[in-house]
Parts: sequence; C-alpha cells; structure tokens
Amino acid sequence: MNLNLKLSAVALAFIIASGSVSAQVKKKPAAPAKGKTAAAAPQAKAELLPVDKQVIIGKLPNGLTYYIRQNTEPKNKAELYLVNKAGSVLETDDQLGLAHFTEHMAFNGTRDFPKNAMVDYLQKSGVKFGADLNAYTSFNETVYQLPIPSDTVKIFENGFKILANWAGYVSFDPTEIDKERGVVLEEERLRGKNAQERLQQQILPVLLNNSRYALRLPIGKEDILKNFKPETIKSFYHDWYRPDLQAVIAVGDFDPKRVEELIKQNFSQLQNPQGEKPRVKYTVPATPGTAVKIATDKEFPYTLAQIIVKHPGTTIKNTADYTQQMRVQLFNQMLNARLGELMQKATPPFLYGRSSYGGFFGEQDAFTSIAVARPGELEGAVKAVVAETERARKFGFTLTELERAKQDALVQMGNAYREKDKTRSANFVQEYQQNFLTGEAIPGIEYEYNFYVNNIGKITLAEMNALAGKFISDQNRVVIVEAPDKEKDKLPNEKTILQWISTAGQNLTAYVDNVSSDPLLKKIPDGSKITNEVKDDAIGTTTVTLGNGVKVILKPTDFRNNQILINGYSFGGTSLANDDDFTSANLASSIVGSSGIAQFNQGQLDKKLAGKNVSISPYISDFTQGITGNVSPADFETAMQLIYLYFTQPRKDKDIWQSQIDQTRSVLANRSLDPTSVFQDTVSAVMNNYNFRGMVTTPARLNSASLDKAYEFYKSRFADASGFTFSLVGSFDIETVKPYLEHYLGGLPSTNSNETFKNLNIHPPAGLVSKTVNKGVGEKSTVQLVFSGDYDYNDVNNLQVDALEEVLNIKLIERLREQESGVYAPGVRASYHKLPSGRYTISIYFGCAPENVDKLINATMEEIGKIKQNGAQPTDIQKFAAEEARSTQEQLKENIFWAGYLGSTSQNKENPDQILNHVGNLDQITVQSTKDAANKYLSGKNLIKLILMPEKTEKK
Repeated sequence: MNLNLKLSAVALAFIIASGSVSAQVKKKPAAPAKGKTAAAAPQAKAELLPVDKQVIIGKLPNGLTYYIRQNTEPKNKAELYLVNKAGSVLETDDQLGLAHFTEHMAFNGTRDFPKNAMVDYLQKSGVKFGADLNAYTSFNETVYQLPIPSDTVKIFENGFKILANWAGYVSFDPTEIDKERGVVLEEERLRGKNAQERLQQQILPVLLNNSRYALRLPIGKEDILKNFKPETIKSFYHDWYRPDLQAVIAVGDFDPKRVEELIKQNFSQLQNPQGEKPRVKYTVPATPGTAVKIATDKEFPYTLAQIIVKHPGTTIKNTADYTQQMRVQLFNQMLNARLGELMQKATPPFLYGRSSYGGFFGEQDAFTSIAVARPGELEGAVKAVVAETERARKFGFTLTELERAKQDALVQMGNAYREKDKTRSANFVQEYQQNFLTGEAIPGIEYEYNFYVNNIGKITLAEMNALAGKFISDQNRVVIVEAPDKEKDKLPNEKTILQWISTAGQNLTAYVDNVSSDPLLKKIPDGSKITNEVKDDAIGTTTVTLGNGVKVILKPTDFRNNQILINGYSFGGTSLANDDDFTSANLASSIVGSSGIAQFNQGQLDKKLAGKNVSISPYISDFTQGITGNVSPADFETAMQLIYLYFTQPRKDKDIWQSQIDQTRSVLANRSLDPTSVFQDTVSAVMNNYNFRGMVTTPARLNSASLDKAYEFYKSRFADASGFTFSLVGSFDIETVKPYLEHYLGGLPSTNSNETFKNLNIHPPAGLVSKTVNKGVGEKSTVQLVFSGDYDYNDVNNLQVDALEEVLNIKLIERLREQESGVYAPGVRASYHKLPSGRYTISIYFGCAPENVDKLINATMEEIGKIKQNGAQPTDIQKFAAEEARSTQEQLKENIFWAGYLGSTSQNKENPDQILNHVGNLDQITVQSTKDAANKYLSGKNLIKLILMPEKTEKK
C-alpha cells in the first residue's frame, strides 16, 4: 500500500530532487499519460472523441459507476479495481493522514472478512500481498487493486464481495486501528525522515502557493496518526466512501454479462449518506510573477534548479484536444533530443537536463525544466537548459527534426495498435480510471491509431514553433534551487537566478541538425551456413549452429504480435581483466554502447534509427559479455546489422568517455552526504569481502582508467564469436530469419579461442560479521541480515529455497508488521547461482525506529527458529504453492520470461524442459522439507548483520 501523487513532468524533477513531492510515490508503473496538454488553439468542427465500444459503462441507481471489458491477456485472470474520489484534500484539520489510514484499515477487517481474513484468503488463492493485492492514496483519489483468478468461480465471485467490503463495510475495529498506527508511522519513517522530506517542507508551500494541496500531503501528521479517535476516521469514511463517488473497474478473462450481474448484486445495497457533503474540486491559485525558493539540506547530494511555469489544465475530450496533445508530445520529444545531444559533449553543461510540458496539481498543467549541476556549476547548467527552449522559441525546429519525431510517434502508436489483442488488462484499467476521475476520453486504440495516421501529417512546423512561446512565461512561475548545505555560499540569490534565466537566450544561433545519409552497413557480410539443427518439441525451440560456431536458440511465440527479444552471451567478462585495468574494463561496454557505431556518433545513430522499432545494446558483466535487444519483426534485419557492427566496428568516442568520467566524478563528490548511499556502499563492501571490484569506484581509480584500455578490452571481448549463444524469442518464422542469421551472426569473427571466465572467489565472508553505520540526522534505521554459503545448484534445491523465501516473507509480515507494528514493508530475498561457483544468499531487510532495532532483529531470529524447529505451517506452504503456480502459468506466456530462462539454462547447462514440471513439483514442498531447508540455509554459521543508525544514536 503506497501513497501516490499524480504528476508528469514535475514528477521527474522531484524524483531526482527529493524522491517525490510527498516522498510517497506509488511504485507501480503508471500508464502513459494522455490527458495533460496546453490549451489547444481553436479549431473548426472539434468533435467529441467516441467511447471505445469494447467497454461497457454503466451506473447503478445509487450513483456507482462501473466499467467492464472482456480481455484475455493474461488468460484466466481479471483485474478488479475500486476507485474512490476520496483523497487527502478532503480531510478536515483533525483528519490529516486519515484518507491513507482508511486505505490501510480496508485490509484489517471488514464486515465479511474480519481482521486479517481477507489477506489470508487471497494469499491461499494465489494473490500475493503487496505485489498483486495493493492500494494507493493520493490527493484526490484512493484506489484499490485486486488481480484475481477468473477460472475458479467461487474465488472470482468473492473478488466482487471484497471490493464491496472496501467500498462500504470496513470495520474500523479500535484494536486493529491501534495496531495499524505503528505500521503507518513506519511507512512515513521509511519514506521520510530524510533530506527529501525536509526539503519538501521548505518547497511545497511556494510551489503549491499555500493551497490546500500544500497542507494535505497524504501521509498526514504524526500527532494525529498517533492519537486520533476511531470516530474521526469513521467520519471520513462515512462522508467520502459513498457510491456516487465510486467506480468499479473489471477487465479480464470473463463473461461481461456475469460480471455486470455480480456488480449489481454486491454494490446495489450501498447507500449515500443523508445530507452528503459536496465534493469540492480544489485548485492551486496562480502566482503573480515569479516565486523563488532556495532550499538546502545537510544530506542532499545534488545541486539543481527547477523552473515550473503553470498553465490552465486541459482534459482530452475532443479532436482538438487530441491534436494538441500530439503537438505537445512532438515538442517534448524534439526539445529533449536536443538536450540529450548536449550530454554527448566532452564537458556537458549539466549532469542531467530535461524540459517538458505535462500535468500538474489542482486543475493545472506545467512546463517544467530541470537542471542538475556539478558542484559549483549551477549557472552553466541552468543557462544551458533554458537556452534550448529559447533556441526553439527564437529559431524554431527544423523540418528534419519534426519528421523524425512524427516517425517515432507513429512507431509508438503502431506498437500499441499491433498489440491491441495482446494488451494486458491492467493497461485498460488505467485508462478507465482516468476517465472516471477526470473525464478523459477513452476512444480506444483503433480510433487513436487511425487518428494519428490521418492527422499527424497535418501538423505543421509553424504550429510546433509557436509552442515554446506559449509555454514560456514569467507569470505563474516558480523557480526552485536545491543543494547541499555545504554549497550555500555558492548559491545564487533570487535576483541572480532570475538574471541567469533571463539572459540564457543571448547570443544563440539556430540549431544545426547533424544527420548522415550513409547506410548503416554498406555491404552485407557473406556469413556462414547453418551446420546443425536440433528441435526441442517439448518447449518449442530449435537450436541452430552456424559455421563460425555461433549457436542460436529460436523460440517463436504468439504472446506478442510485434516483439522479438534477442539475447546473446559468451563467458569471460571483466573477470579476465587484471586488477590494474579493471576500472577501464568495467566502463568499456557503457562507453562503447553510448558512442554510436562505425562512422556514426550516437546522435547520428539515433537519428538514423528514427522510425524504426529497434534497440540493441552490448554489455560486459562480471563473467559474461553479450548483446541484449528488442525489435519488431519489420526491423529485424536492422537489429542484425547493429549486432554485427557492435562486434566488428565499435566506435571509440573521446567526448563520450570524458563526459561519463566527469559525470561519475561529480556524482561521487557528494555521495557521502546521503546516509542511504553510505549504508549501501558499506553493504557492497562487506558483501564482496572488501574486494574493490564489488565496491563503488573511487576518484583515484577513475583517474587511472583510460579510453584506450576500455576500448581494447571491449574489442577483445567481442573478437571471437565462436563461444556465443544467442536466443531469439517472439513473433518470427524460423525459416524467414535463417538467412539473416547466416549472413550477420554467421559473419561474426571466429577464432575458436574457447575462453571462459575466471573464478575470482568474490563472495560474502564466512562466519559471524556485524557492521553498524552511524550516519544521518533522521530518526530512522535500516537492518539487513544476510545468510550465505556454498550451494549445490539444482532444480530441487532451488525450489526449496524459493519456498523458504516466501514462507519467511509471510511470517515476517505477520510478526514484524502485523504483530509488532514495528515495520512497514519487511522483505526477504533469496538468490542462488551456479557460476562462477555454487553460492546462495538469503537477505532479510527492513526499516524501523532506531530504538526497535534489537527487538525486531530478535523477533526475526525467533521466527527463523520456529521454522528450523517445526517447519513451515501447512497454510503458508499452501500460499506459496498457490502463488507460485499462478505466477508460473503467467510467465510461461511471456516472451521476457523465456528470453531470460533460455539464457540461464544454457549458461548453467540445464535441461530447459524442466520448467514444464515446475508446477507439478510444488508438492515436494512439505513441512519437513522447509524445516530441513531452514536448518541448512539459515543455520546462522555464516550471518552478516548490517545496521544503519542515526549519528546521534550509538549502537552498543
């Protein structure tokens, strides 16, 4: 359960600057925003956008709205959402934080599911708490999400009962309220008590002009969370959880008519309160002129500026709105492509720069620019970002830029259109949610695609060139500067920062679009023929071997219509670099991968690939080197050409090298200010037994690195393709791709060197290790407990460790969160590998109050002790088996799973057919097997305790 703030351009700024505006941003990826653009110029015959015919929209007599859509991706599953137009802006002064607290209480007892019965029931049905079952609270809404199996009638029908219980029948048991206080306060501690929160308190009153938004952050106030009476939260629920402010969204593999009946059965009895309160729409008042806020914090590691120009908001409802949205999308893309080119200079003017127009708070949009600077170089960063918008305003864009942007926009829309019958249900839910909350149109992908195809060509360069002037203004503008305390003396005052902005456009010249007309590859390589072919009918793969030794595992699928995933690997990696050259070697793939290819620099290459649906990247890891890629069938040959060139004509770019080195130095300069970074650096050091290869690099090591060494190491790793194994998964025909494989992969250089990796024996130390880091002024601690050791890697052991991970995760949520009320989100992560040698780690991690560290560690060890003594409880084994079976069935229908799985089984020399027995093997998990696994892998002989404590608290 998370708190969410609905943002677009400004969100990116705050994610970099302060984690998020409220440090409570929901982690689930949001659907692509459609709804926020500048006000469109008046157009003749603007027509209302239609409603997608595939969605059933209805309203019950009590005012509850529902959206129903049948969709078979994924099969046998449904996404059920309850959307409430009830968020933190509606709270009274004595309810601050109770909109979010209400969300928590919905999982702690309702009329039909007392106490923890709901979570327990859903876990047994294969729904995982947190990962699947979740909710978020924002300023204007609270949304509950329930992905549920649709192939079991009772479970599916109970899903609607659960939604109805959330909608109107939460119990608010006083005992459960008191237990949940600690959990909510720990959520606030986890996301706050840091530089981001302290900066936010300085900035938000200015940014949000002391509006209700600035006074109603969803997390609320500690004293209210600790002391509110049950009647106060019940009052919020009574006033705002009511059917005329609620929507049920159901998308999935089901009978729509049956779902409509279930909604009517479960929700028709809900009643609106007598004398209901009006649902006020709150806004952020405009700010005359420009407001400037300069804020610093001891622990903030960046220096940055943001310029936010606020405009009236627009909701996409008609064709004029939609056309203007297209223009804004093109504008953002072209402007940020220019800013991206600045990053390719030897000495970029900023560490990060971006400008874009998008949604904001309170019925507003905003044009937001952000510049993250090197220490002491804020002026240059600000002027560089502002200058690009000014350049667009003064000189406009070029026709070639606009045509490329249109091509890319059509590719993106074309991707969605071609996957229209493979779109996941959750994507539709996001659209319907916005329709209910804001009135944003939902015309459907077929209409949108045709609209794009028929209208994007009508957008003129003159229209695009007018946008910068509309977006830029010195009215209703906020300028924010954030920096470490130690940079205070170097920061500009209000007058100076405004002067920088106003003079940034001086002495500008028009942008020159540097493009190349050369083909990617002038001559198709002769290549080599397929010499061997082996089919595996069980999992539908064909493995071919080319004359140069390259192997290719081919798995055609129908999971996606327009996707082919490409992965290639061979053994070696940075393990083959000596210690003196390691830093250069470790930078090699990122440098080459950012430098373009052959005669094209990265900017020229990006432009050359405009309108193509292809992404290919080389990599070098600790023990392998290889290629990853994603391409549409239509651009498959381009992908093959890129792979061939990354092997045979990698590019060495001195500017890219210098840029990345300078950026890394700048980031390292203030890294020690951030407690989380300091702690993570300590974790890395201890877990890698203080081997520098596993630790954050140092300025001294950067100084010793060289482009020549990096480039030569890269070339050496890709000089012999005979040891490479590629996998292709997705929408292709084997016979169609064979000629491309023979020409391009078969044409890669081959020396039959038979190289492999070196085992450097870098792993966690044996024995008992305890390390406490005292860093940070906030009252918060982080705990990480790591069990590790040698491991016999095989499918039987892997399954037992996976089960142990989930069982322990269930028990720690029950103990540390529900019983102790001492943490918000404890986690358990088990990992194991065969290469370079068999090893496992089981990590337990949580955040908590400093005074509770010892108590919660002891509670954790107690729970481990119970499993070691008695084994897992049968109900917990049932939950793991249900979740694992469901997730496996879904994964087997995903390209990305097969791409990773085929590569992994190839590297480990495993039989890939074993995945077909995975669900059947779940009955191997028993009470005794979990007891044996706990005693073997959680013995405590090798246990590392890593603890972050605030500076003023000394750990004994």
